[in-house]
Amino acid sequence: MATIKQSMEEVMTLDGALCAALVDSSSGMILGQIGSGVDLEVAAAGNTEVVRAKLKTMRSLGLNDVIEDILITLGKQYHLIRPMGRNEGLFIYAVLEKAKSNLALARRKVLDIEKELVV
Repeated sequence: MATIKQSMEEVMTLDGALCAALVDSSSGMILGQIGSGVDLEVAAAGNTEVVRAKLKTMRSLGLNDVIEDILITLGKQYHLIRPMGRNEGLFIYAVLEKAKSNLALARRKVLDIEKELVV
């Protein structure tokens, strides 16, 4: 089992990792963060709205499913949002340099980190 700080440090071991945060999607507040390159306060609030919008759309469509992760691909970055299955209302947010990262490995590692994180 890992703490929030340990988990965020583990995200930062990913190739191309710029920053990471654990975010409360009910408030947009950051519970833990590490790294630089993105204004995490603004990103946390904005990505909270992304998660809420997707959940609302899923309900409207009658989809009885869960979000595994949300990927936003920019020209130079990947923004990976991973809602926590065991801690509803929280998500891991990671920003990666596109040219230096491996998206498949990043998704897998964030999944593993999410499984070990204790809040």
